[in-house]
Amino acid sequence: MHLSNLSTPELKPRKRWLPSLIWLVPLVSALIGMALVARSIADKGPLVTVTFNNAEGMEAGKTKVKYKDVEIGAVQAVTLSSDLRRVIVSIQLSKDAEKFATQGTRFWVVRPRVGANGISGLGTLLSGAYIGVDIGRSNERQTAFLGLESPPIVTTGQAGHQYTLRGESLGSIDIGAPIFYHRVQAGQVVGYSLDPRGAGVIVTVFVNAPYDQYVRTNTRWWHASGVDLRLDSNGLKLNTQSLATVVVGGLAFQSPTGQDAGQPAADKAVFRLAADEPDAMREPDGPPLNVIMRFNQSLRGLSVGAPVDLRGIALGQVTDIGIEYNEKQKSFSMKVSMALYPDRLSRRSSEALPAPDTPGGHELLQHLVMEGLRGQLRTGNLLTGQLYVALDMFPKAPRATVDVHGNPIELPTVPNTLDELQVQIADIARKLNQVPFDKIGANLNGALENANRLFGHMDTEVVPQARDTLAAAQKTFSTAESTLRQTAPMQSDVQDAMQQLTRTLQSLNTLADYLERHPQALLFGKKGDRP
Repeated sequence: MHLSNLSTPELKPRKRWLPSLIWLVPLVSALIGMALVARSIADKGPLVTVTFNNAEGMEAGKTKVKYKDVEIGAVQAVTLSSDLRRVIVSIQLSKDAEKFATQGTRFWVVRPRVGANGISGLGTLLSGAYIGVDIGRSNERQTAFLGLESPPIVTTGQAGHQYTLRGESLGSIDIGAPIFYHRVQAGQVVGYSLDPRGAGVIVTVFVNAPYDQYVRTNTRWWHASGVDLRLDSNGLKLNTQSLATVVVGGLAFQSPTGQDAGQPAADKAVFRLAADEPDAMREPDGPPLNVIMRFNQSLRGLSVGAPVDLRGIALGQVTDIGIEYNEKQKSFSMKVSMALYPDRLSRRSSEALPAPDTPGGHELLQHLVMEGLRGQLRTGNLLTGQLYVALDMFPKAPRATVDVHGNPIELPTVPNTLDELQVQIADIARKLNQVPFDKIGANLNGALENANRLFGHMDTEVVPQARDTLAAAQKTFSTAESTLRQTAPMQSDVQDAMQQLTRTLQSLNTLADYLERHPQALLFGKKGDRP
């Protein structure tokens, strides 16, 4: 094969390179991805952190954040704090949830719970736990929060008013405990704390609308917890607000019947929290009068808080119980301190009584004590043996006086009737113990033996003689009977003698009548007989 036979190749210039359409697909995809990323970044809201005690039920990338069941974010990460005591949950909020990153916003974990308000969070049994949010009212921005361990009782925007109650004890109430108005649930307890001075407790309550309109300046609040069981002269009374109050406690409020309820109470107004309804409805007592009494008897059954009674009117209560030793008499006396409220007596009196700290009040108290005003321990309940202090008049009590200027004032006392009866019984027993029952029994036994011998002597000697005497008497009576018969001669002679005696008496009567008419006949005789 010769090279000459080969054709010379034709050289053509290279055409301009154009990209293939296949490359447009990844380019468009990249652009779309960048747009999505940009949009995701643009749609993201602020990143906030919430601190909880534990991360139970929370998982990064899965746990949602909801407000009124609307998703507004998600948990991005769950980490431990530097001291390993808490967990820090990072939450990415959505763009339209920027308002939640403000001061006052609250976060909590929604899970199944059983509380005073019932069972909540049952929906999370299938969907899993999520983080609930309540938006704050402040406009100040905040991104770090302390999570709540339980859902808030009152959320932002809930209609109603919040009030503050001050009482001596928290009782059995807890957060979420119900509040009743005429036995209708009108609100709940939202918080409590100790008084700064440690003298009581402060309870924060929320009354829902429209029941908040019944909270007035003169409204009274009291504990409605548990069961109120009373045994009095009207019988047995059982009182409770609802089954919930028996388990978790509760409060109640109401204005006194027949009184002006006043104006609607302002938000966060402060009220007194009473122990029960009678205590709440009682009129203000005014300043107390401190009084002490000394008793020379056992105080078993008397406790702090026991009432001080004046003929059925509760004037105060016992505040302290103590004991004192008298060095001179070498004896103990039981000291009882009381707080009396004279205003309670003044409200029930038809006439105004002088104040206790005035000269008129001092004079009245001194006069009452001189007339027999004394304190006495009495049994208030036979079943429990509880005692109370009674003030009453004892005119026959030993004379006593009172120092009206003392603080506290010491009032005289008298022993109660039961103690007096015990003393009398003890005295009778002591006297009976001195009676020589042994000698009396011996003498009585001797007397019975003598009587027995006497009866034997009568059977052997006296009775036969008595029988003979009775036989002779019977014979005498028979002879007299035969003598007194009408057919007997003696009876006939007696009848003749009686007839002659009757005729003689008739002649004497005739003679007496004649002499009465003719007294001169005694001297001159009858006219026919004259010479």
